Amino acid sequence: MAGFGREQLQLVDVPVPQPGPHEVLVKVAAVSVNFRDHLTVENGMGAALAFPFVPGSDMAGTVAQVGPGVKRVAPGQRVINTFWTNWHDTPLPKSSTQGKAFGGPVLPGVFSQYLVFNEEDLIPAPETLDDSAASTLTCAGLTAWNALISSGHLQAGQRVLIQGSGGVALFAAQIALGHGAQVILTSASADKRARAKALGVQHVIDRTQPDWPDAVLAATGGHGVDHVIELAGGDLTATLSTLATGGRIAIIGVLDGFHLNVPTPLMFARRARIEGIGVGNRKSLRELAQWLDLNNIKPVIEAEYALADLPAALSHQQRGPFGKVVVRMN
Repeated sequence: MAGFGREQLQLVDVPVPQPGPHEVLVKVAAVSVNFRDHLTVENGMGAALAFPFVPGSDMAGTVAQVGPGVKRVAPGQRVINTFWTNWHDTPLPKSSTQGKAFGGPVLPGVFSQYLVFNEEDLIPAPETLDDSAASTLTCAGLTAWNALISSGHLQAGQRVLIQGSGGVALFAAQIALGHGAQVILTSASADKRARAKALGVQHVIDRTQPDWPDAVLAATGGHGVDHVIELAGGDLTATLSTLATGGRIAIIGVLDGFHLNVPTPLMFARRARIEGIGVGNRKSLRELAQWLDLNNIKPVIEAEYALADLPAALSHQQRGPFGKVVVRMN
């Protein structure tokens, strides 16, 4: 990027970087697109960027070369990257040690054919997933896994409300279903509701109807939901009204803005727990990859683009895909 806006995206030739001590050169095969990338390209998510800048946070590729002292990976091995550079195994890092995220605002991103990573910021790619599917785990898959499993401690038989049908939403649905939960998904699109039903989601609800919270409660037999994957944010009044006593809302998305409206009387009445999810750590990413392999579950990818068509991929992401949008790098 030479500046903000999709019209500022350019393909340029640069020398292939060389790995130093404990560094790994990766030939990137696929990069998945997140709503975060759209915001970064348009306005830096409100932060200043040093141009030229490379966006993107999620890649899958193959180790091309290793520097001195590398022990975690080997040449020829397929890998994916972590989202944070230093959040590896601790449950919840202090802000001073959490590190930086790939693709902005401090670190450049992964829309490059060759990249150098510290070996600590890579894990083996799932054996059962191709490069396109593997590239979707770093942000969307890990966010859903952290919200429901690492932080949420989802139990079989619990009820999960998922707001939307994008990448994080469908990962959450697949993870919840795979752990024996009852899933209720809301969407404004009849087509997406039908496609979610075909994935095995037990209840799909029209988000455009003003009484959609009543439909959620009816789907749970009046119990309410134990977990909410909240992708819109904004006013939480309706979402809180669907919650079971002691239920939990994982705040993930900002589609309705960067500020929440939380009616405290309703929050008190529900004994609600509201938690912001900042993707997740390397340990959780490895657990997700292993779980997908063990259960032979494939992420939902709606479309794939060539690198030269990155502006079109970002437009597709902005429109709201059913699942993930991926860019093939080769």
